[in-house]
Amino acid sequence: MHFGSPSLVAWAIAVLPMKIAQVFVVFRLVNVAVQPSPVNAIVGVPFPVVVANAVPRAVVYLTESAKYASSFYGPFREAAESPPQFGDRKGYQMDHRNVREAMREIALDIEEGADIVMIKPALSYLDVIRAAREEFDHPIAAYNVSGEYSMVKAAGRMGWIDEAEVMMEILTSIKRAGADLIITYHAMEAARLLNRSRK
Repeated sequence: MHFGSPSLVAWAIAVLPMKIAQVFVVFRLVNVAVQPSPVNAIVGVPFPVVVANAVPRAVVYLTESAKYASSFYGPFREAAESPPQFGDRKGYQMDHRNVREAMREIALDIEEGADIVMIKPALSYLDVIRAAREEFDHPIAAYNVSGEYSMVKAAGRMGWIDEAEVMMEILTSIKRAGADLIITYHAMEAARLLNRSRK
């Protein structure tokens, strides 16, 4: 059975969703609050499994609804030693030129039970965040990914920008575009600045 063969694809469709759903149950049992969904197709699966295992539904389901094929993931992939060994990930990540597909994917995830939908990357996809905000009355997360973070850190280190000011301007722009939740490597620094400004 080789990669891409009909028998392997059939096995993946039949077995993987239930296996991943069982992982959701384990996360709930150890009180994990948010478990990002790695595969779009499994979003609708966990609820019956959770009920069947008599586990109260207290898990928040966050899905990577609109994950674009982006060069901004580079620093994370290098740090994790996980760049593609061959080809690229464009087969299952979205074309960066396409907004309509993002709206379809977000709608599908909401229909399948996602509590929070996520758009990633954030900074170069502010228009997608805004389109989603106008289209859906649903919690939206935006992932300010490693490449976006690294550009700010590198420019700050070189003295080209006021790093703190640029960081807050970027995060504000993501919020202004319509994100309810921002996932960012800047989180600790931003929190310190915000706490300091409130004193």
